Amino acid sequence: MAQTKFDKQVEETAESIAFGIGRFLSGRPMDGVKRTDATFWRSGTRVLPKVEGRVSRSSYRAGWKRLTFRISALAAAGAGGYQAGWVHQDATVATAQEIWADPDPALAALEQTGIAAASTAAVGTAAYLMLTRKRRELMREWVIPLHEALALPLRLPEQTDPRRYLHIPRNFSEDDAVIRVDVPGRLDFSKDLVADIIATKLALEGVTFSWHLAGRETYVTVKKTRKPPAKAAFKDPKVREMVAAAKESAPIIGIGSAGRIVTVDLDAESPHILVNASTGGGKSVTLRCIACQMLHHGSLVFVLDTKRISHPWANGIDGVTYCRDIADIHDQLIALGMEGRRRTRVADELGIDADPKAIGPRLLILLEEVNATMKQLARYWERIRESGDPKVSPAVDALNEILYMGRQLRMHVLLVAQSATARALGGPEVREQFSTRILARYSVNAWRMLAPEVHPAPKSTKHPGRAQVVSGGSARETQVLFFTEAEARQWATTGKKAAATDQTGPVQLHKPPSDSLADAWSTTAPDLTPAPEQPASGELLAETWNPTPTPAPAADPGEPEADTTAPPAAPAPADDDQAVGLRQAAEHHLPGITLAALRFARANDPAFPGSADKRGAELLYRVGALKKWARNRPRAATGTTDLD
Repeated sequence: MAQTKFDKQVEETAESIAFGIGRFLSGRPMDGVKRTDATFWRSGTRVLPKVEGRVSRSSYRAGWKRLTFRISALAAAGAGGYQAGWVHQDATVATAQEIWADPDPALAALEQTGIAAASTAAVGTAAYLMLTRKRRELMREWVIPLHEALALPLRLPEQTDPRRYLHIPRNFSEDDAVIRVDVPGRLDFSKDLVADIIATKLALEGVTFSWHLAGRETYVTVKKTRKPPAKAAFKDPKVREMVAAAKESAPIIGIGSAGRIVTVDLDAESPHILVNASTGGGKSVTLRCIACQMLHHGSLVFVLDTKRISHPWANGIDGVTYCRDIADIHDQLIALGMEGRRRTRVADELGIDADPKAIGPRLLILLEEVNATMKQLARYWERIRESGDPKVSPAVDALNEILYMGRQLRMHVLLVAQSATARALGGPEVREQFSTRILARYSVNAWRMLAPEVHPAPKSTKHPGRAQVVSGGSARETQVLFFTEAEARQWATTGKKAAATDQTGPVQLHKPPSDSLADAWSTTAPDLTPAPEQPASGELLAETWNPTPTPAPAADPGEPEADTTAPPAAPAPADDDQAVGLRQAAEHHLPGITLAALRFARANDPAFPGSADKRGAELLYRVGALKKWARNRPRAATGTTDLD
């Protein structure tokens, strides 16, 4: 039997009612059109693609919230209707009769009710406008402009409600505020661009971005970092106590945000440290902070300073070898490279269970102004190189080998550069040996070159002592500890080393047993003199270090020297190991330095070499030690750093 038109209409109506009941109970939109990504348990955050027209706020609610609202409204309407039915049934007849008999009271009551309702609505509207004024200002001034800027990079539909994915508190500019921005899970946007837009449109400075892109909920949180203290002076009792409690292998660099201590463990984290800063960025202050702490714990420090005057506080300190002349820097690097090879053999003999301190004292190499030093080393080697010698300076090779040796040998390099390019350091692989990098007053190019893993780059500041310590893929804004020169010298000369030894002169490495340091370094490791057969003990290792002779008390400048009326002595043979008096040294071995200058240096310069012998009342000094002191004495830097 054919289905009639009436039957079809009844069937369609029943089907619509069934679908309506299903949508009602499932919390879905009653028209059946899904406009947002809301589910039954989760609220929506964005409009679905190809949805046109205005999207109501109820479309963003979770299904269970819509169902709860519908059931509550239906129950309230049913209860009100049930009660009103009984009242209406009893009072309908009496009310109608009274109104028709005397309508004036009814009209007066209706008028008063209308006035009360209008007043209530006006007061409620005014209160609502007052309470939401700041929220509306936030939407108008900050949220909507940010939404308009992010819509294109995030590829958001035009109907997206900014309140659904931009969670910006009214106090977003305060230190403890947290901003959250929900981003699409397809991740087809630039994180750098989104971060720049958020920081620019909200006028934020000094913030960190934390991206949460795993799983279904993808968002980024923006927090304002708490600034480090304006100053971190060593004279502060709290700072001094903090430095005193630091580990021997982990000198404190400074204080970070929220008062956190910023340090680097040379044994566990990074054996070498790179300091990159422009002029006035506090490079020497940073090195002074680290070096004096290492000296306090008994380390040996080698200062390689072509500027000559970067660390006057370290002159004459026990355990410090200060090289200012490029020839001495060249020889010292080669000697340190030979010491590294020796330590490699000793470490192999000691085995894996040996005490790391048995390999020798910790060595700290401060290489100042690497941009100029590398050029001068190359130029110096070109001048002294002979036929058959390698083209690359053996001192540069020795430095690179020290950088590759690692933390097991207890040899650490603190390298300072104004621009730590791969060319200046000897290649990009050399730069990768510095897992801890301290940057101050840096340019955008310098940040991209040295810390590309940290983005966006924090804004550089000219605040004195402020730097970024980059380690482990993160940057920590740090106020570097400030030691005055007197405080650094006092802290370096106290501690374990001063209490454990009676040495008064600087401790230096033995030079390699060869007539030419370059020849000794060019020797391959298997050709070196083999280590002794007996086990490496503490006494055997101690023989590798040679303290210079203890200097005798300076003679009184007014005391007459032996045989002052005798004619000048004949020129001594060109032997740096011979011992001569100051007068003979000034006349025949140290051109340009007067006898008065030598006597003054003997009485006032702590780096002046100690006497090697005595002839009557006259103190004798080794010629080689005097020449080295003359080359490395503090004075203004001279010459050029250009290869041309």
